[in-house]
Amino acid sequence: MSAVLDVISAVLLLLGVGFALLAGLGLLRFPDVFSRMHAATKPATLGLLCVVLGAALQMEDGSDAVKLLLVGAFQFLTAPVAAHMIGRAAYRSGTGDLDALVVDELKDVS
Repeated sequence: MSAVLDVISAVLLLLGVGFALLAGLGLLRFPDVFSRMHAATKPATLGLLCVVLGAALQMEDGSDAVKLLLVGAFQFLTAPVAAHMIGRAAYRSGTGDLDALVVDELKDVS
């Protein structure tokens, strides 16, 4: 059973590293702040969750695994809020590519 957990853990860790790498590449390659905001939150959060789950499977003590899962939960709670604040600040300052927006629900809001 330990070999199966090792393989699952390794796959999750590699998957998490892959997502984190894609998030970093997205931050470098995407053209505007709204695209970069997406790359900074979604794949990075999913990558962290995979790394946390892979590491939690390797923990012998249950309290350490709970601490790791709390890190993942904190990331899932804070990343969307941070992305929303970054997007809102970029919209208000006009630094984003506002002409490329398909739907602009904040156009009439001051």
